[in-house]
Amino acid sequence: MTNYSKTLYIGVTSNIRRRVWEHKEKLIEGFTKKYNIDKLVYYELIEDMPTAIKREKELKGWSRKKKIDLIEKENPEWLDLYNSL
Repeated sequence: MTNYSKTLYIGVTSNIRRRVWEHKEKLIEGFTKKYNIDKLVYYELIEDMPTAIKREKELKGWSRKKKIDLIEKENPEWLDLYNSL
């Protein structure tokens, strides 16, 4: 997820539609609320939580450039993908 200035946030959830909605509505205290992170620009669907958590940690370890390259490969215009879920 991101905001108007392309601050990046990576997270894991078992219900992406609900979780993104919660971020958009500012219902979750912390980083996403503080930095107005409310735009879903990239996501991966992973079948089981242990694998999802492993992937989350992998992505969080990447450089900012590598994360941006991944987003722009799939979503070059940084469109909000929430409504297409």
